[in-house]
Amino acid sequence: MRDRYSRQQLFSAIGNEGQELLSRKHVLIVGAGALGCANAEMLARAGVGKLTLIDRDYIEWSNLGRQQLYTEEDAAHTRPKANAAEERLKAVNSEIVVEGIAEDFHAENAERLIQNVDIVLDGTDNFDTRFIINDVTAKHKVPWVYGGCLQSHGVSLGIMPGETPCLQCLIEHVPQNGGTCDTVGIIGPAVQIAASYQTTECLKYLTGSPFSSRFIYFDVWEGEHSSINVTNLLDPHCLSCSENADYPYLQKEKGMQTAVLCGRDTIQVRPEESGTRSLQELNNNLAAVTTKRKENGELLIFEVEGVRFVVFKGGRTLIHGVHDVTKAKKLYNRYVGV
Repeated sequence: MRDRYSRQQLFSAIGNEGQELLSRKHVLIVGAGALGCANAEMLARAGVGKLTLIDRDYIEWSNLGRQQLYTEEDAAHTRPKANAAEERLKAVNSEIVVEGIAEDFHAENAERLIQNVDIVLDGTDNFDTRFIINDVTAKHKVPWVYGGCLQSHGVSLGIMPGETPCLQCLIEHVPQNGGTCDTVGIIGPAVQIAASYQTTECLKYLTGSPFSSRFIYFDVWEGEHSSINVTNLLDPHCLSCSENADYPYLQKEKGMQTAVLCGRDTIQVRPEESGTRSLQELNNNLAAVTTKRKENGELLIFEVEGVRFVVFKGGRTLIHGVHDVTKAKKLYNRYVGV
């Protein structure tokens, strides 16, 4: 496999020296959905030494149209995305280290996860998580690449703490129309183009070239493409990246945490203390209240009171069909409890 990266090495901007650099780098990808999958596979094939992917979700049939690391078998077995992605990427490139983490990326674990990471890639679908990425990378001076896509358009921007504007600085310039893939849809080509811009910025940084200073926007359906130089948009009073930053999105909260998943009629409940929960034991306990149960060793799915629960090993649970956070907490305590 010595010529594995030969075509990439022929590209003078990378070359032999750049390829050697890539083999020693560690990339954290937050989110293993469409963007996360596309970025992760390109970086694995490029020979980046270590990839860590963190994702809180599981594979559904609706994912298969654009999330390229997953198969029909993964959807049929309702596998956690992080676990399936790790398995597939190891099959793509056995020479690199791949770690999949089936967890939520939040204020309590962000600083631990970013340790010894060279760069972070945004594969998320919500701005709450992006602002956590923004704060933790600013605090620890780790570069990251923002990316997003919806319908037929997408965006990308490399962010270098201390040198370029952060996401908080640019909030008034970043499109936030409130739509999600679950509400307004998306096509695969938009994913691939956005991820290509992200991966390119990542490879540039890892091999010693600077980020582009331009915010990229495109609409592949309409054939539109534009970019703006954001250099002068750095906010000297920014709460996330200035000298007086207090990193508001890293403020830790005590107790059970909840999050509403945009567009999915779903509430995530995360216990205050996460541990290795015996899914088999919980499955057995639920036998008295429901026959609609499925456990695959990675997560447990069951239905009760007209509500669908998806429980991960640590006790983190996605509750489908509930709009009210208070009700979700009560249902969690009643049927899952840690």
